[in-house]
Amino acid sequence: MSALTVPAGAAAPHRALDALRDTAALTGRSLTHILRSPDTIITTALLPIAFLLLFVFVFGGAIDTGSGAGAGGYVDYLLPGILLITVASGISYTAYRLFLDMQGGIVERFRSMPIARSAVLWAHVLTSIVANLVSLAIVTGVALLMGFRSGAGVGGWLAVAGILVLFTLALTWLAVIPGLTAKSVDGASAFSYPLIFLPFLSSAFVPTASMPGPIAWFAEHQPVTSIVNSLRALFAGRPVGAELWIALAWCVALLVVAYVVANLIYRRRLG
Repeated sequence: MSALTVPAGAAAPHRALDALRDTAALTGRSLTHILRSPDTIITTALLPIAFLLLFVFVFGGAIDTGSGAGAGGYVDYLLPGILLITVASGISYTAYRLFLDMQGGIVERFRSMPIARSAVLWAHVLTSIVANLVSLAIVTGVALLMGFRSGAGVGGWLAVAGILVLFTLALTWLAVIPGLTAKSVDGASAFSYPLIFLPFLSSAFVPTASMPGPIAWFAEHQPVTSIVNSLRALFAGRPVGAELWIALAWCVALLVVAYVVANLIYRRRLG
């Protein structure tokens, strides 16, 4: 074997390392754009905070969650659903930024450079996770100022963070699809509106038992309800039970489907 020959087994790890470096570089580029315009994170957090204020201080005293809590305790019931709305609001910017890169020809320029194809999408996904975690921290901080209290220990908080990261990852890959296929800026970001609305048809704001029959059935069997119930139990320090596995199954299933579809579309776009 000559000194210039690369062992066959070393090629795959070398390519993987290059892909990681490319992803890190492109993620740094995307995060730099966000740091230069932090209004995107602020805007993402404003809508959930507005919902918090509206439902806790305006409607909270009139809503019976079955626990006897008044307006002060309603924020504990409400926060899990608000956190999911925060994520649903934030991932619209992923579709928006990816759409601009596709339309601006930046992705085409990357194709002419020795950059791993997967790095482009993963950079947008990782940027979304970082930005959404910041927004989630802001919303949680506001909830604490409004009286939110948790009985969870360190393990409970880590479990909450893990579910939210998995949920963000799944929804972000879902956002990649309109980012690749939309014909306009409005089309790229508008897909998130149904996702923001979905928690309203779940146990996020009121118990599903208080809803009319068909709506209650839908609310109990859609993914947001199991995720909200799991987060609520973890925040309260209560046993989660089978609800957690249902929530994780929904998140993983959505992630796998969105990841496969997004990558198929991406390969077809690049040819």
